[in-house]
Amino acid sequence: MVSATEIAALQDRLTYAWHTTPNTQDGASMSGYARATGDAKDSGDGWLKLVTRQHRANFDLWHIEDEARAPGASDAAIAAVKRRVDRTNQLRNDLVEELDRTLLGWMESRGLPNPTAPLHSEPPGMMIDRLSILALKIYHTREEAQRADAPSDHAARNRERLVILEEQRGDLARCLDGLWQETLHGTKRFKLYRQLKMYNDPALNPAIYGKSPAANAR
Repeated sequence: MVSATEIAALQDRLTYAWHTTPNTQDGASMSGYARATGDAKDSGDGWLKLVTRQHRANFDLWHIEDEARAPGASDAAIAAVKRRVDRTNQLRNDLVEELDRTLLGWMESRGLPNPTAPLHSEPPGMMIDRLSILALKIYHTREEAQRADAPSDHAARNRERLVILEEQRGDLARCLDGLWQETLHGTKRFKLYRQLKMYNDPALNPAIYGKSPAANAR
């Protein structure tokens, strides 16, 4: 079910498709989605769609954060972008949890993971999230390395960065594949780690509940 090579390749195809066909969002443009995902079989399609949604959240978050750093952006524009960042980051983290929940559900019917096996500190969903971010870094670094109007040393600097990013992604992909195989063989296990974000919860963020009419009335 988990193949880091397939996931990384899918993230690369989606990143390219979304940059060249901006309306292709989470499968909304079926032709664009089909080009990105290839000939996914029904048995894996739900999983690939979930990986796609999680990558889309990172893709959107990347470009929303770019807007916040635009020179000359007004305070009002930055505040609006910050709220979009919060919403999108919450979605991103929710989908990381959903990836792990889906994998654990699939494994439960197979009597896995082995409850006595050593626990891995990072579950697959978090690793897939890191692969997603690396796919975006690689795409944009390659783009910078090919920029015609950049300073003379810009291309060389970004080619060096690209080598590092590709190595890091290769290392992470091998770690993900290793964890999955060890879990299937019962020699390693992982758990669902809840993010339990507080900043978007009006009951947990004092900057929100402290401004409520009830709080001000006290």
